[in-house]
Amino acid sequence: MKKPQKSAKIDPFFALDKDRQTFVALTVNENLTNKELAVQVNRKREATMSEWKKSDWYEPARDAYIRLSIKGDYKVEALKTLLDLLDAKSEMVRLQAATTLLKMAGMLSDNDTPELTRAKVRKANAEADISEYNAKQVMNNAADDLTINIVRNDRSAENEKADND
Repeated sequence: MKKPQKSAKIDPFFALDKDRQTFVALTVNENLTNKELAVQVNRKREATMSEWKKSDWYEPARDAYIRLSIKGDYKVEALKTLLDLLDAKSEMVRLQAATTLLKMAGMLSDNDTPELTRAKVRKANAEADISEYNAKQVMNNAADDLTINIVRNDRSAENEKADND
């Protein structure tokens, strides 16, 4: 491989030289034979293409390129499709499209469902009830402790008086 580009630390695709980047892009975007790939990436042997596909760098670089493509080229198209699906006849399709859009906007987590949200609300309410009960118990115990201390002090005072008499 030739010298890596500056963003090589971030992305396995950019760690590759231009010929290998072209190779990865072509394997993802085109349906070419190894012979056709070899011509495109300036290699004489088509066996080199098979070796590249088996090498350790190929899969991570391919996955990184696919992520790049989705974020760049296909994100807008996917968003338009989702917006179109909001008008679908099927209620389920409309719900899934709306849910996906909310997740993309960060307004819903991947695990959110209406049932889960209701369960979270019930749990929060139960925890609030428990906290309120505990606070009342602490207040009652504080009042009980105060009463006990007053009685003890009164008895101590009576005992001192009795000892002095």
